Amino acid sequence: MRAAGEGEGEDPVAGDTGFDVRFFTPLRRETYAVWEDASREVAFEDAPVVRPFVSRPGRRVAPGWWWSATTGRLVHFGSAVMRTHVMLLDRDPQVRALACRPLELRWREDGCVRAYAPQLMLRLGDGGGVLADCTVRGEPSARQRRLAHVVERACAAVGWRYWLLGPVEKVYQRNVTWLSLYRHPRCHGGPERARALQAVFCGGRPLVEGAEEVGDPIGVLPAVFHALWSGALAADLSVPLHERTQITALVRAPR
Repeated sequence: MRAAGEGEGEDPVAGDTGFDVRFFTPLRRETYAVWEDASREVAFEDAPVVRPFVSRPGRRVAPGWWWSATTGRLVHFGSAVMRTHVMLLDRDPQVRALACRPLELRWREDGCVRAYAPQLMLRLGDGGGVLADCTVRGEPSARQRRLAHVVERACAAVGWRYWLLGPVEKVYQRNVTWLSLYRHPRCHGGPERARALQAVFCGGRPLVEGAEEVGDPIGVLPAVFHALWSGALAADLSVPLHERTQITALVRAPR
């Protein structure tokens, strides 16, 4: 992997794509490299946050950390909108790893070195990389459009993808937020209970009826919600969850 200029005043060695990248190794050594090389050779999903979010007075939601069921690690987030998308990506079966701001892209524009750290980096099941940003509005601002164009160009140059994640339907968000409370493996209930849930809901059944048939709902419902989170059970999450929600067994390949 070719190194790039390490001083802020030095010209970046950007290679064919016109981009270089700044990141930290797992041992927190600051590193600069040519983007097309690093995109193939560096496991950015394992890299520390290159530019943490900071708390600002007057904001309703301060930066925080999300425990990821996908990786078993904490993922940093900077806003309520970003936290929502981290949650949804954590449940997405095509996502195998996610990290917050593990890299900063650098490029030359109008004679100056520009730098931007996309909010999220994802690794998909096919091994492909994704950079992503979250927006509050359905229509991104002019600045977001400009940066999205730059990051999209950087991703396309190395075979990655760029996602600009917009507003989420509120009922679906509330349902997944509830299920996320049961995402930890301790809520799984064990192999025997998982098999019982598959058998009870194989043809479709109201939530409370199936839970009562398996056992005491107080002990069974956490396993039902965990299975809905993981995809072993399915329900229509576009309408509010309730005790009569129709649940169907839907076995998903393990991660």
